[in-house]
Amino acid sequence: MNLADGGATMAASDFALFMGQLFRKPHQVVALAPSSRGLCAEMVAELDPTKGPVIELGAGTGNITRAILDAGIAPDACHSIEMNSDFCNRLRANFPGLNVYQMSAGDCGDLPVDNVQAVVSGLPLLSMPVQLQRDILGGFAKKVAPGGAYVQFTYGPKPPVTKVVRDELALTWRKSHKIWWNMPPARVYRFHQG
Repeated sequence: MNLADGGATMAASDFALFMGQLFRKPHQVVALAPSSRGLCAEMVAELDPTKGPVIELGAGTGNITRAILDAGIAPDACHSIEMNSDFCNRLRANFPGLNVYQMSAGDCGDLPVDNVQAVVSGLPLLSMPVQLQRDILGGFAKKVAPGGAYVQFTYGPKPPVTKVVRDELALTWRKSHKIWWNMPPARVYRFHQG
């Protein structure tokens, strides 16, 4: 088996796990499909291996995790949160040395890491209650280094953090071009405080 075959097998295996979990645990898996390579590349485009650790929310089968590591972030500097135990097991098996936490993203402020350069989120934030959004973004504010970013994708036309939370935390943002080759097409937002 050549390396290309191994990558295709792993991708097919990850997709099968994703689809199985989507049908068995729809309350934990709400995306229609795993994030595309183009979306993952845009999510990690501004990460810098010299600027500190990264927190990943909703790691799933690891598509964004793989992009974070490919951007030069060491596995021990990546802290991935995922609620689904099967996804956590897959992450631990596929990414030795990765810090994997089976917990709610609302508790990200409790992670044993500080001076984070970015929180990279694959969560469906707008479908979550406002208080959970507050908890997640409050955790971001607690853990991120000055100038750090909260990176979030969305399928819709509006910013993926509700207005009341954006106002409470004085968030500003930039958005990417639309990534058409994602299912469905998506856009990436980078939020900063102040």
